[in-house]
Amino acid sequence: MINYENYDLSFPDQPVVDLYLPVWASLPAFRSKPAFIWADDGPNPAAKTTTVLTYSQLNDAVQSISAQLLLRLNRRDTILVLCQPGLDLIEVLFSCQRAGLVSVPMFPPHPSFRNDAYHHLARVITQTRLKAAIAHPDYIAGVRRYISSSSSSSSFSSNLARLLEEIKWISTEDIKRPIAKKLLGAQTQSCGPEEVYLIQYTSGATGLPKPVLITAGSAVHNVRVARKAYDLHPNSVIASWLPQYHDCGLQFLLLTVISGATSVLTSPFAFLRRPRIWLEMISDFKATCSPVPSFTLPLVLKRGGVSNQTDSISLDSMRNLILINEPIYKSEVDEFIAVFDKLGLRRASIAPSYGLAENCTFVSTAWRDVEDNGGGIDELPCHNKLLPSAVLSSEREDGDEEMEIVVVNEETGELAEDGVEGEIWISSPSNCSGYLGHPSLSREVCRARLKDRTSRLCFLRTGDRGIVISGGRKDRYLYVTGRCADVIRTAGGREIHAHYIETAAQRSSPEFIRGGCLAGFAVENDVVLVVEMQGKFGGKDALSRICEGIRKVVWEEEKVEVGKVVLVKGGSVPKTTSGKVRRWAAKEKLVAGEMGVLMEAKFGGEMDEKDGGGGRRSIELMLLGSGNYQQQQQEEDKSLLRSHL
Repeated sequence: MINYENYDLSFPDQPVVDLYLPVWASLPAFRSKPAFIWADDGPNPAAKTTTVLTYSQLNDAVQSISAQLLLRLNRRDTILVLCQPGLDLIEVLFSCQRAGLVSVPMFPPHPSFRNDAYHHLARVITQTRLKAAIAHPDYIAGVRRYISSSSSSSSFSSNLARLLEEIKWISTEDIKRPIAKKLLGAQTQSCGPEEVYLIQYTSGATGLPKPVLITAGSAVHNVRVARKAYDLHPNSVIASWLPQYHDCGLQFLLLTVISGATSVLTSPFAFLRRPRIWLEMISDFKATCSPVPSFTLPLVLKRGGVSNQTDSISLDSMRNLILINEPIYKSEVDEFIAVFDKLGLRRASIAPSYGLAENCTFVSTAWRDVEDNGGGIDELPCHNKLLPSAVLSSEREDGDEEMEIVVVNEETGELAEDGVEGEIWISSPSNCSGYLGHPSLSREVCRARLKDRTSRLCFLRTGDRGIVISGGRKDRYLYVTGRCADVIRTAGGREIHAHYIETAAQRSSPEFIRGGCLAGFAVENDVVLVVEMQGKFGGKDALSRICEGIRKVVWEEEKVEVGKVVLVKGGSVPKTTSGKVRRWAAKEKLVAGEMGVLMEAKFGGEMDEKDGGGGRRSIELMLLGSGNYQQQQQEEDKSLLRSHL
């Protein structure tokens, strides 16, 4: 096996990510080095296959595809990328940058556009002024059938059909065909550092997804900072099942290329269908780094097959197990380590991290190199059940930090003192250019200034709440406590983050409640909890006990009175692509009567602290669904997959 530590260090940092590809492809030791390996999970583990894309192959494909694209489009045109997860998608994304196009990657909705699958697509088409869309020929054929069948349909269908018909559709097979040498050698002009190369939609966790403008220079700065933070290099092997068209999954494609590393990838559908594939990828390829949403840990514990056949899994190669969803509970990490340490997973590999689309994804991590710093998660403090997502400088002045992270009083715009919660603001070259078509919102969010400092720095307002707590060795730790929009104000005037209520409720009946599939919010003066159910839970009496148990545990652990508990079918709670609960959307669905409700329990009276919260005065129960839940499980699991993607 070739050791890639001694690669040529003389090449300069490139101004955009695409330009790293010809550098690696020109180095003899890297021409045949795998850049990306696709693990395709079959109907059983024995049927799993892999496909390799080397740096040389990737660079050649990007040069050919970019030339083909420029035969059909003009530089700076906007193109919608509707490719399924896979190596084709990777080639297209890098080709768009080399051709100087602005890409809008998106998971392709079913071309029948039923079940609300059209909403985001219609939003993207109308907001971004697309010139073209690129997709598999079978998908394009499905779109054309929809266009033909919708010509005399409802006004909405005909309007969507008209939008789709106005787009130039480009087949992935057409642009991958051999091209004449004179065209292949034609000079393409990659996106410049100051040019927008990507329109990245926000996850939609706190509102409708917004189109974020990302320049090629901001993107390359972001992945350079991330490479340094995680100490990635050509010997690194990254294992990921995250969607490659969005957020962290997309960023790690760029990280792979600038690090000269190798990424082993699979579809998020494959992971959700069989979580054990993630463990197999790490073990089989000796992966050193893997980014996952925090819901991965309890899901793998539950469905990862760790109770048997674990002798075939080895996780001792893992150096950075990157947790990318906030907030990050220490208890979930402890439970995961307790099971997987016998398979070689080191506690010091856990890397709690923080990011958002408006900063090209990466912001910070609390991980530190154990060899260099003697660190590791054992030394990270815990605040209100959470692990930190950043270690900040001990100095609170403008400096030469790659990213300046501060906590600000969101009402006054003044710096918050350490120990006081506020909104997280970031100033960095990774900051986005703003939101497409939203100039006033762009100024408000992306060009904020501190009121109590003379610095001319502009800050990005993240919309996330955080708190800085001083630790040992003069370290200051940033804890991401929740989202500003998801703070619940109780009738007594207390503020609490919804995730604390949801986590307590989950613990009341873990065998019946889907982990990470709860949404807490306020409706008028009531705290409402929407809770997805699983398994065989019985009839009305059993559901009633679950509702009462939820209210009791939330009171005992968080001293919050729950006014209503709504038990719903699996797949009812809307989520983002990275698994974050969209509480605002859950509230809208509930109010509109669009939830698959099994039971509603409305509580009256006040909790009595003397009897451990058992002093409810009244309860109204409404049984709306069937306890024969197991028969619905297969269809609801499909809904769960859709909610993640």
